[in-house]
Amino acid sequence: PTRFIVAPTGMDVTAGESILLPCQVSHDHPLDIVFTWSFNGRLIDFEKDGDHFERVGGDSAGDLMIRSIQLNHAGKYVCMVQTSVDKLSAAADLIVRGPPGPPEAVTIDEITDTTAQISWRPGTDNHSPITTYVIQARTPFSVGWQAVNTVPDVIDGNTFTATVVGLNPWVEYEFRVVAASLIGIGEPSKPSEKRRTEEALPEVTPANVSGGGGTKSELVITWETVPEELQNGGGFGYVVAFRPLGTVSWMQTVVASPDASKYVFRNESLPPFSPYEVKVGVYNNKGEGTFSSVTVVYSADEEPTRAPSSIFAQSLSASEVEVFWSLLPETQSKGRIQGYEVRYWKHGDKEEQAGKMKTMTNQTFAKITHLKGNTLYHMAVKPYNTAGMGPSSAIVNVTTKKPPPSQPPGNIIWNSSDSKVILNWDQVKAQNNESEVKGYKVFYRWNRQSSTSIIETNKTSVELSLPFDEDYIIEIKPFSDGGDGNSSEQIRIPKMSRYARGSSASTSNACTLSAISTIMISLTARSSL
Repeated sequence: PTRFIVAPTGMDVTAGESILLPCQVSHDHPLDIVFTWSFNGRLIDFEKDGDHFERVGGDSAGDLMIRSIQLNHAGKYVCMVQTSVDKLSAAADLIVRGPPGPPEAVTIDEITDTTAQISWRPGTDNHSPITTYVIQARTPFSVGWQAVNTVPDVIDGNTFTATVVGLNPWVEYEFRVVAASLIGIGEPSKPSEKRRTEEALPEVTPANVSGGGGTKSELVITWETVPEELQNGGGFGYVVAFRPLGTVSWMQTVVASPDASKYVFRNESLPPFSPYEVKVGVYNNKGEGTFSSVTVVYSADEEPTRAPSSIFAQSLSASEVEVFWSLLPETQSKGRIQGYEVRYWKHGDKEEQAGKMKTMTNQTFAKITHLKGNTLYHMAVKPYNTAGMGPSSAIVNVTTKKPPPSQPPGNIIWNSSDSKVILNWDQVKAQNNESEVKGYKVFYRWNRQSSTSIIETNKTSVELSLPFDEDYIIEIKPFSDGGDGNSSEQIRIPKMSRYARGSSASTSNACTLSAISTIMISLTARSSL
């Protein structure tokens, strides 16, 4: 007869584990044997339920492997064994312990301006006693669900009501409850109904109270609005108070919009750029809150009334012009001078198309760049402040210098002897529309360095003292009144033996080494980094 050698037995497991329920028999080997398993009275379909169930073993074993057990796998498992002449079965109960199920019937029993009384019913404990509960809240202003402070601070598993504290007045809340056990944290409950806390006096004052600017006879006061979730009630607005610095009585006005962030007081008798003490308070349907701290704000300035004088402009290069003017004493202008604006435009263009450049208060010169070479420009200077622009100076004219030579130095030849390198190149000739060549700049650096040294010369040759333990990169460009011209191609002088010669067509792998007899030409040169 067929008999069990190892029959399945009841087991107590935790969700997520994998187990093996044994089912091993001894039987008459000439007879065919069939193993089947049922779960809670239903045959297990190993193809359909293959994600979790698998039958393992040989001819005399039909063990059941359950992978990654879920809570819904708890129940009664029966192993059935059948041959052509007999059959038998054995059963085992599987208990699966897991995190608690979601609490039920979460209710807001009572709500005030800052508290809410919450109650609920426990969900299933899934064979692991519930140890604690956590209450979470959500508002239209929060990012998802957030844990909240409660009384008691720690809610044990036998407590089904708690008071949420620290809520904001006049904000719509909904709550949910999460249970936890030694196994883990369970799924949250369904949200409660939505309830709004009661109103209260506003407590948060506007931040960053400041102001200034505006037009003549204005006092501009600004602040950051108080967020809706901190307004504590309906009918929210602002109370703006101000007074001249050094006086006692405050002037007040009400700004009824909760979204307002600016108030402008206008009065023709308002002195320009005068200091005022300013503070901003808040109110709602429950009454007035507190004021912000006092800050000093200046009334609007009036435009400068005098134009700069002694305007002078000179061309520095084909693309740069420097403009000078005399500083305006503040006693000569009604409006405070905050700085100067230089306007410049090409001859033939309209002044409305002018470029603009602003300077700081005491600066009496400006360098205008990115101009077109050999071009007549018109320039004017205006003082300005927060109220606007003052009158324009007289217009001055200046012509930028001709552009620098476009032809780069060519036919560069170098000779080396000991620790010296002599460079020679062809003279660069300027075109009719280019500035005459005044000299040349020789740029040289180690191949592995980024910092470059410069030597200027008015000749077409130069002598450099360079140690020959490094490769050197050399470039040459002409310079003129119009600026620097185009650079030659880079010349690489490789690390080498005592004597060598090369040209701009040479490469580091094709240098001609020869003994040379060189007459050194002394040059008067200026060296700079």
